[in-house]
Amino acid sequence: VRILKKLDWLKRLAYQDCRDTARLPRCDEPLVPAKLIEQMHLVTPDRRRAKVGFGAFRWMAWRLPLTVLLAPLMYLPGVPWLGRKAYLWVAKNRFNLVPCGDGGCRLPRK
Repeated sequence: VRILKKLDWLKRLAYQDCRDTARLPRCDEPLVPAKLIEQMHLVTPDRRRAKVGFGAFRWMAWRLPLTVLLAPLMYLPGVPWLGRKAYLWVAKNRFNLVPCGDGGCRLPRK
């Protein structure tokens, strides 16, 4: 999330802690708390759809200045398959990739 916030210069995205289930956004598609922990979920502004994992990242890429030029490439044949595989690997190993423990990360003081 920290990286996404740095890329979101135009403040087009809102971020929600999935562990705070009382504050989850309303969405026509059900948001399952156990699934929210496994992969990133994105609720579209119209609150009708929830994008998951690589699909969420691809949706965000169109809205972030540094990734908008890469967004069309994410639709080339084979890229969605590879993107989903890569995203799932990162999601599964995220606590080994960043200094986190027990499902929580310490944030640096500003």
